[in-house]
Amino acid sequence: MSYDLCIFDLDGTLTDPGLGITKSYRHALAPFGIHEELDELTRFIGPPLRDVFRDVYGFSDTDTEKAVALYREYYSTDGLLENTVYPGIPELLQYLLDNKKTLAVATNKVRPYTIEILKHFQLERYFTFISGDEMDGSLTKNGKRDIIQAVFDAIDPERNMSAAMIGDRKNDVLGAWETGIHCIGVTWGYGSHEELLDAGATHLAGTPEELRRLLVG
Repeated sequence: MSYDLCIFDLDGTLTDPGLGITKSYRHALAPFGIHEELDELTRFIGPPLRDVFRDVYGFSDTDTEKAVALYREYYSTDGLLENTVYPGIPELLQYLLDNKKTLAVATNKVRPYTIEILKHFQLERYFTFISGDEMDGSLTKNGKRDIIQAVFDAIDPERNMSAAMIGDRKNDVLGAWETGIHCIGVTWGYGSHEELLDAGATHLAGTPEELRRLLVG
């Protein structure tokens, strides 16, 4: 099968944000007396920030907002670009465009940060639409569903295009199913094979080349 609309996650799919995100979490948690090793914080790459502080650490709504502000204090100045593009991604995106695919981004990261990252790495030009969260977290209250739906609202409101979500975590898979599309799980990011398959990923891709074959057919 091939897909007309290819919707990409950002963190763990297009770029490796590990250092910047884990250092931002550590910066946010330290004032609460919580000290984590960076390796322990990689499991939080992907889910919405507020879910991590509230559901994992049991923060109140007030403390959750304080932690989010602390996270962004570091991330907006340093962590944002402590980030690298995965090898083969620019070539993959160009190939898809050359084969008449429409490309979009759907990420739990807030949209202004997403655009800044894509511009910095010269990736923005590949995408017709970039969907991300609002600063208040309003678009991730239902997981990734509304983030993905925003892509359809902008590009294909009549749902005439065959579409796939491409991501590395279970929230990508679940959001895809909730919006009625396939999800291809990529295994170079931060989710395991088991996580992606248990969530119901349609296919797995271990390299950008494998992903290219799945998307183009």
